[in-house]
Amino acid sequence: MSLFRKFASVGSATMASRVLGFAREALIAYTLGAGPVSDAFYAAFRFPNLFRRLFAEGAFNSAFIPLFAKELEGGGPAAAEIFARQVLSVLLFILIALSAVAMIFMPALVATIIAPKFTEIPEKFELTVYLTRIMFPYLTAMSLVAMFSGILNSYRHYFLAAISPVLLNVVLVGVLVVAVNQGVETRLVGVSLAVGVMVSGILQLALLVYGVRQTGFHIRIGMPRLSAQVKRLLWLALPAAITGGITQLNLLIGQIIISGDNGAIAIVNFADRILQLPLGVIGIAIGVVLLPELSRALKEGNTQSVQDLQNNSLEFGLGLTVPAAVAFAVIPAPIVALLFERGEFVRETTLITATVLAAFAGGLPAFVLNKIFTPSFYAREDMRSPMWFAGVNAVINVAGSLTLFPIIGVMGIAIATSLAGWANALLLGGLLYREDQFRPTAQTMRRIALIIAGSALMGVGLYLVMAVIGPLLMDGSLLLRIVLMLAVICAGAFVYFAFVLATGAMDRRQLLSMIRRRQK
Repeated sequence: MSLFRKFASVGSATMASRVLGFAREALIAYTLGAGPVSDAFYAAFRFPNLFRRLFAEGAFNSAFIPLFAKELEGGGPAAAEIFARQVLSVLLFILIALSAVAMIFMPALVATIIAPKFTEIPEKFELTVYLTRIMFPYLTAMSLVAMFSGILNSYRHYFLAAISPVLLNVVLVGVLVVAVNQGVETRLVGVSLAVGVMVSGILQLALLVYGVRQTGFHIRIGMPRLSAQVKRLLWLALPAAITGGITQLNLLIGQIIISGDNGAIAIVNFADRILQLPLGVIGIAIGVVLLPELSRALKEGNTQSVQDLQNNSLEFGLGLTVPAAVAFAVIPAPIVALLFERGEFVRETTLITATVLAAFAGGLPAFVLNKIFTPSFYAREDMRSPMWFAGVNAVINVAGSLTLFPIIGVMGIAIATSLAGWANALLLGGLLYREDQFRPTAQTMRRIALIIAGSALMGVGLYLVMAVIGPLLMDGSLLLRIVLMLAVICAGAFVYFAFVLATGAMDRRQLLSMIRRRQK
């Protein structure tokens, strides 16, 4: 399977999850709006998500996948199973202990870390504590899911790991549909969502256990023991944990800064949900595939394959991300209105969310570049460089948020996040270039320039369309707005892809290969 087909396989699974995620967020917007219950739910959900990203997607997987892939290549399945068993036993022990401590001290954690300003509203504070306690076991389930996903990815079985997040959205959409039909009061909706999150974690874990067993891999748990291999994993994971911790600290600080502004946390989440469609489909697809592929190529000493992987990932990522960023920057309000404006989500909320989405759009290519550059460090077991750069990212983000939020409100948080993302991407890419670990070819640089030109051309077209039918896109009937938005998207895509294919910015054969795979 070619690299682009692997991206397409993971991307299609992620797309299914993101589409259902939109349905979930639209239902939350309809039932809760940008109010105290939605603020409490999103604040509570972010805390287990913080640790999930820190331990699972960040420190753990960045260290586990290269080591596991090398065990698999060097010692075969038997050696890989022994290593995985040792890691699973230690990981499970750490997660259970962490969850127990966190759930006991949750009121203090909410009051000092999650949302300190919620203490000014006792009901909102108590609800956040309650929801966080319900959802915190999700951390244990999802960290184990991340480990089993790493095993499947190392065996080049990408699809099942990528499709498992769909279960979260299926469960939560089901909860919300029942709540809407039964007219459930808002606080109970928040509690039901929290229970749904925990249940979805169990279902995802069961699915991945099944997937790993299907490969013939035997999952066993023993007494936790710090073997030499596990110590090596922890040593590599420590700087990656700090990197992930700094990144998540950025999100928490932003949440703390805006927690006193009613509805602000929900608004940032709604804008981020739209952003996550291209970022998740493209960025996650690249990150999931690239790390094990680079680790394998480095183990084999195939430097040409390493360069090809990085160049192809850069072209693929920017080729789909830059036009998406332009679209979000030019027509954010009609997108937000179509997706969320109904029920408790009113026009004022739409306009504020649109400004946040436009500000996030400026950083979208940078966020994907970070997904492309970071695996190059982790595959080489260099965990410290991304750690230092994440520190710079945090300083810029915090300083920008503190400066801009009092001046321009919640939009300032998104601008600061985008600026910090670009700083991180430039530092990562600059070091790879300086150390001769990644040199974009002349062809890649030419294609990127043409991608930017094609996206700009599309952006001009979208701007002109907004000048003509903007009022209809905002205030027409729902059916009319759906039809017009689909027409606008198709027209913009036609202009962009016609340009990049005609100029050679995208490889026709690779694009057709992905389309054929999707059709199959």
